[in-house]
Amino acid sequence: MTRADFEQLAIEVAASLARRFEGLILHPYLCAAGVPSIGYGATYYEDGRAVTLNDAAITKERAEALLHWMVCNVYLPAVLKLCPHVETPERLAALIDFAFNLGTGRLRQSTLRRRVNEGDWESAKVEIMKWIRGGGRVLRGLVLRRTAERNLF
Repeated sequence: MTRADFEQLAIEVAASLARRFEGLILHPYLCAAGVPSIGYGATYYEDGRAVTLNDAAITKERAEALLHWMVCNVYLPAVLKLCPHVETPERLAALIDFAFNLGTGRLRQSTLRRRVNEGDWESAKVEIMKWIRGGGRVLRGLVLRRTAERNLF
């Protein structure tokens, strides 16, 4: 498998996870964290402009394009920089989805990242499951998402 094929597969799997767990809302809304979002959980556009609740609704095609742009141009490069030795596209996809959901800062500072970079995938499976809380309580949606990501490890 070429590097381009490896990354393309990771992008497709990560985008599929984001679609599944973010859901699609074509008008601006407040996400669970209270941040204005649109489409598949985008909080900003390609030009860096933040999503606002006053923005116009978008089409499904626009939401897909924005998701693809975020995965390819924001989260894939960030994860490759933070975890440079991930050896399967599925593991890379899981980490991209984790960063998409929680931000690259959380991945950067996490024990999960340390375990991944050590190649300790069994411990990484344990670490990823620690990220299931929102507002101080366990959220079923996060348990399902982390389980899907863990299963790709």
